[in-house]
Amino acid sequence: MAPGRLTRYGPSVSPVRRCSRTACSQPAVFTLTYVYADSTAVLGPLATYAEPHCYDLCAEHAERLTAPRGWEVVRLPTDGASPSSDDLEALANAVREAARPTPTGGAEPVGQGVEVGRRGHLRVLRSAQQHRDR
Repeated sequence: MAPGRLTRYGPSVSPVRRCSRTACSQPAVFTLTYVYADSTAVLGPLATYAEPHCYDLCAEHAERLTAPRGWEVVRLPTDGASPSSDDLEALANAVREAARPTPTGGAEPVGQGVEVGRRGHLRVLRSAQQHRDR
């Protein structure tokens, strides 16, 4: 069945995300998110998934977007270009570097911490004080 075709239960669901503005049927190309703590509205490329507290906007509504007085609008770059091979290589190198084990020569021994706090399943550890002769 074609999207938007009328069924006995009403119109079928379209796989294309539409603009969140009332009465706008244009396809969404941007996502608007509010950061209330910073009084900031962030407009960026269309999010991969529809989030409950984000708004999908078409190009026209995104261009005309204004924020309340005292708020800042941050427009993230949306050039639509895919990452270059240099970007992908740099990312792969960063992942390899993070996975590489650290030398144990000057590093703290693992498991020598003192628990100083707990929040749920997480523990806060402080390094055990080592007494050294001076």
